[in-house]
Amino acid sequence: MAITDWPEGDRPREKLLARGPQALSDAELLAIFLRVGVRGKSAVDLARDLVSHFGGLTRLFFASRQECVAMPGLGDAKYAQLQAVLEMARRALGETLQQGDVLGSPQAVRDYLRLRMAGLGHEVFMAVFVDSQNRVLEAEELFRGTLTQTSVYPREVVKRALAHNAAGIILAHNHPSGVAEPSQADRWLTDQLKQALALVDVRVLDHFIIAGSGSLSFAERGLL
Repeated sequence: MAITDWPEGDRPREKLLARGPQALSDAELLAIFLRVGVRGKSAVDLARDLVSHFGGLTRLFFASRQECVAMPGLGDAKYAQLQAVLEMARRALGETLQQGDVLGSPQAVRDYLRLRMAGLGHEVFMAVFVDSQNRVLEAEELFRGTLTQTSVYPREVVKRALAHNAAGIILAHNHPSGVAEPSQADRWLTDQLKQALALVDVRVLDHFIIAGSGSLSFAERGLL
């Protein structure tokens, strides 16, 4: 049955307009983006198939171009649209971070980092540099590694902090395994970076681990 034949209150677009986007399932939200289905499947049916195939929206959004265009109902145009939506979300959150004290909007920091790192298949290490008022100066990917590890050099982190004249820094890295718990190596690295940065009067404000839809804050855990 075509979506246009559904009761009006069940159609994704009308449901969103009446009740807000939070009332929709992942598949219903994706169906609005897709607009049309494929032969024998409505946009909602197709969206359910895609969410199931990729294991969730995060993996779909971070899928490669080749993975996307191989799926029925997706192609270069939809892939480009997905990337544009993600980039707009990243930039919007980046603007939010630059407008005030990052410590006053920890969820915005977490959301921004998740959009940058959550679906990657390899480890990356990022730093968000802030001034003395905890306003964002720059966010940079500093190191990139393999599926399970990356090498982080404290000297290079210190050099970048000095280059931005930063007063503070928020560290972040991802766990492609999907487990957000810190390893002993994560804790040791955090301590090493704190000590190195303290020598140039740069405070480590937090260290986030991003893993799929989950995340962990060292500050909230009392690990800093």
